[in-house]
Amino acid sequence: MFFNVIRAALMALLLLASQVAAQETTRIDYSAWEAFASQAEAALEDPDTAPSQLDSIRDNATEWRERFEQAQQINAPRIRTIKDQIAALGPAPAEGESEAEETANRREELNAQLSELQAPGLAATEAFSRADAMVVHVDEIEREREARVLMTQTPSPLMPSSWMAAARDGAAVAAGVADEARRAWARRGQVEDPGQLLIYLVAAVALLYGRHLVDRLPSLIGARAQGDARAVIAFTVSLGQIMVPMIGIFLIAYALDSTGLFGEWLKPILLGWPLAGLVFFIGRWLIRTLFAAEPVAYATLLMPQGARSLSRLYGTGLIVVLALHVWLSNAGLPLSGFLRGDGAPPVIPYEFSAAGAGVIHFVLILAGGFFLFQFANILRRMTKFHGSDTPPYRATILSFVGRLMRLLVIATLAATMLGYVNGANAVFWPAVKSLGLIGLLILLQDFCADLYSLMRRSREGARDSLIPILIGLILIICSLPLFALIWGASLSDLGEAWTQISHGVALGGIRLSPGAVLTFLLVFVVGYMVTKWLQGALRSTILPRTSLDQGAQTAAVSGLGYIGVFLAAMFAITSAGIDLSSLAIVAGALSVGIGFGLQNIVSNFVSGIILLIERPISVGDWVEAGGQQGFVQDVSVRSTRIKTFDQTDVIVPNSDLISLPVTNWTRGNARGRIIIQVGVAYGTDTRKVERILMEIAEDQPTVLFDPAPAVLFMGFGADSLDFEIRAILSDITGGLGVSSEIRHQIAARFAEEGIEIPFAQRDVWLRNPETLRSDSAREDGGAAGDGARDIPDDPPEEPSLPPPDPRTIAEFPSDGDGSGDGDY
Repeated sequence: MFFNVIRAALMALLLLASQVAAQETTRIDYSAWEAFASQAEAALEDPDTAPSQLDSIRDNATEWRERFEQAQQINAPRIRTIKDQIAALGPAPAEGESEAEETANRREELNAQLSELQAPGLAATEAFSRADAMVVHVDEIEREREARVLMTQTPSPLMPSSWMAAARDGAAVAAGVADEARRAWARRGQVEDPGQLLIYLVAAVALLYGRHLVDRLPSLIGARAQGDARAVIAFTVSLGQIMVPMIGIFLIAYALDSTGLFGEWLKPILLGWPLAGLVFFIGRWLIRTLFAAEPVAYATLLMPQGARSLSRLYGTGLIVVLALHVWLSNAGLPLSGFLRGDGAPPVIPYEFSAAGAGVIHFVLILAGGFFLFQFANILRRMTKFHGSDTPPYRATILSFVGRLMRLLVIATLAATMLGYVNGANAVFWPAVKSLGLIGLLILLQDFCADLYSLMRRSREGARDSLIPILIGLILIICSLPLFALIWGASLSDLGEAWTQISHGVALGGIRLSPGAVLTFLLVFVVGYMVTKWLQGALRSTILPRTSLDQGAQTAAVSGLGYIGVFLAAMFAITSAGIDLSSLAIVAGALSVGIGFGLQNIVSNFVSGIILLIERPISVGDWVEAGGQQGFVQDVSVRSTRIKTFDQTDVIVPNSDLISLPVTNWTRGNARGRIIIQVGVAYGTDTRKVERILMEIAEDQPTVLFDPAPAVLFMGFGADSLDFEIRAILSDITGGLGVSSEIRHQIAARFAEEGIEIPFAQRDVWLRNPETLRSDSAREDGGAAGDGARDIPDDPPEEPSLPPPDPRTIAEFPSDGDGSGDGDY
């Protein structure tokens, strides 16, 4: 029911969208579109078309394309209905065949209606393709022009003539600024505004006193907090290191500009201050936070104190050069137009020479390159600072970035020396800004982790849990447009990229778009959550009130989970607009993969389903399978987990539990039989032994009286009279303990009654004893002169004997009667 409600809501939204699109389509003037398209295509063929005209063509074509995209859905509900009606008539007759006249007339009528309904959508589709091609053409022209500007070669800044040109340009600018400054100073008395004094006072307080105060606030306030709250408060308060001084800079710039004393020379220089100040204070805040001398809560980057000091030094120098570059660029230093953008402030009324501008850019890149190279040299050692084989991921990334920046500094300096100033600027400064954005991402990720840990009340391991990692991943994805803007992309480029992404990617006849993927994920997550809620309710509320055992309850809950996930996936696929019939090719390829590589997985999956349905084993059963004994802990789709008596987990594939013999000791009930063997010496009263063993067995609390235990005289053994105790226990899981206790009592009772438990007896038979006697006589012959028997000087010759056989001495078991003949 819940899924039906969601599906109905989505269908209502789609219907509303199609109705709006239909209203928009009725107002589309195709004649106006045709006139615009013809003029635009002619302008695009002209290589001298102005950039402003290209932007106008692109904007208009984008607007037309959006209208045509909406118009493609006109009559969509009605078209689906007509197609269903045609399908209900059955397949069209093949060539040479016929069908009923009434059916044929109805099919022809429906096809005519379908063609009429599809005509507006087809026209919109054709116009959409033309507008889209026009936008792509404009982008290609702009990229080609940008590439030509980047590869433009100016005079090398190393040439003396270039430095002379830079000196002339600098002198001209200085003269113009000085002349305007003298005129403004002469007219200073004409401006009388007491409110400006207050603005200057507030700005001075913000820049002088306020800046020093906010610099100390993070450590002062953070020292009074505890745990993660300390890091969160310190980070939030530290943002004042950017805001407070920027308020002062903006107030000064506003107050000076409102006087009207600044003209075409001084005004661009004045208006460049706020942006340069913003770059400086943001960069300064990043450096001081990332490489703090005394971290408020913890060190964001693990590195020695000396490396921290050098990082702050070189990082601050790099930020100063970057701020100077931004200020000069916005104050009139020439750059490529597409690099500066349309919103640039007015520039000074002087045009720099290419050689002079190249020298200024070379000096800036040289200074920035020095600081960046030294800074990157520290970053590349980040993995070594941790002193472990597995450093954190951020240390690995920064180490790689450090190595890359070193190479980039060398490459951009070489390009600048060769005169490729525009190309060097297009690479060096975006690299510096990208480095700052990476640092910002690190700080934001730590802040989100601290905030999450604070929400979890500083639980141990909260900062390293999955949620902060996912937040960090989302931050990285959201930062991709910022990286694109840094490297020269425009907002229109980002809009075009989003348009292409929103149209989706065709895979095997299925078009996947962000909207479809988001719909799929939303519906599936909702379905999964509902399934989990139903499982919880079934497990805790419904099943405990039934007569099902624990294994049956677990199987029912697991089965509900599998069914719920399957239904959630089906509803998610249909809600996302994915045609399941288009998955036929994918399903065919998947079946081949299953046949070759996934057969074991599928076998285990099917076996798991069988186990859950038939339940030959359940959670809590004592089983023996694959040479392992233990209790079943969990039965999943692929495998079953058994905890052995050694307290180790053994994962058994479900296919083995289906195809191989499995002993379930507790299936149905926990009863089981134990057998205890005992032997007594020959000559013992067997009836007495039987009575004692029966008393011991009946005395055990878990031994059942129905069926009663039995004591059996099993036979005459080689060493003893053999008896067995056979008893049924109410709980076989305690069989080892009961067996041990019975043996203890047997030993005690037999000792009291004088009954002997015999040892094993063995008789030794010598195969050639005469060999041993002759050897002993030869060894003792010379020492027996005091009455020992005389040995003749020349003893009679004895037949030679073969060498002793290794099997001379052999053991044979005795019968127990001393005869030594044995049973062998």
